[in-house]
Amino acid sequence: MTDKLTVSVLGTGIMGAAMARNLARAGHSVRVWNRTRAKAEPLAADGATVAATPAEAVRDADVVLTMLYDGDAALAVMRDAAPALRSGTAWVQSTTAGLESVPALAAFAREHGLVFFDAPVLGTRQPAEAGQLTVLAAGPVEERPKVVPVFDAVGARTVWTGEDGAEAGATRLKLVANSWVLAATAATGEALALSKALGVDPQRFFELIAGGPLDMGYLHAKADLVLGDRLTPPQFAVATAAKDARLIVAAGEANGVRLDVAAASAARLERAAAQGHADEDMAAAYFASFDEQSGR
Repeated sequence: MTDKLTVSVLGTGIMGAAMARNLARAGHSVRVWNRTRAKAEPLAADGATVAATPAEAVRDADVVLTMLYDGDAALAVMRDAAPALRSGTAWVQSTTAGLESVPALAAFAREHGLVFFDAPVLGTRQPAEAGQLTVLAAGPVEERPKVVPVFDAVGARTVWTGEDGAEAGATRLKLVANSWVLAATAATGEALALSKALGVDPQRFFELIAGGPLDMGYLHAKADLVLGDRLTPPQFAVATAAKDARLIVAAGEANGVRLDVAAASAARLERAAAQGHADEDMAAAYFASFDEQSGR
């Protein structure tokens, strides 16, 4: 089997566009589709073919990669693509879909003879653009050579979590990781907000914890976006982070665990979105600590 594949990327938002671009740069034949075509058009300059419909995008593809808003969106788009899907095609499902959606997606794959890989990714805009994502993947061992070239093009590391994508092992690990990311983001925003309210220079706080166990690179990265007013373009948008937070809360509830921090993070993100920050970086949850725009 050749390492140069025909790959269809359905969904070209922040992550999907970067992944498609890196697939094209790796020499694969790439077809892209997005519900808002204008978001896919720039990829033509990178050698990708922009399709008018999901079915047009997936025709004769070796691998279909979905990077859409949620599980419902992924299933709806794949249903639109169904008439052109070829039995034996690998489906790399990279949408953060939630535990309740993955079995339905896997069932669709079985019905259409697709090889299903549960494969969410860890990372945001910058690592996605650099091809440095971490791919969390579950799927049959004997079929993995079909998708390894795709994972190698978009990521620096692949972590295999199991052989059955329907069990959502990769998605489970992704939700755990995202719960930490969201908690750290919320804590960063609240520390900055409290600094502002108390008249404390945030730099004094950074100096206080520098080099110790409380210090972390992620704190500085997100704080810099807020303090430097560099929230656009987003690394990971507020609206999408809020969706993921709700998926995490739901996963906890379904398994008998109350996740108070995740629930509070979801509420903060939703409040920031309502204030007009939905399309900014999730660090903009900082503004949820204030009334409307008073945090600027």
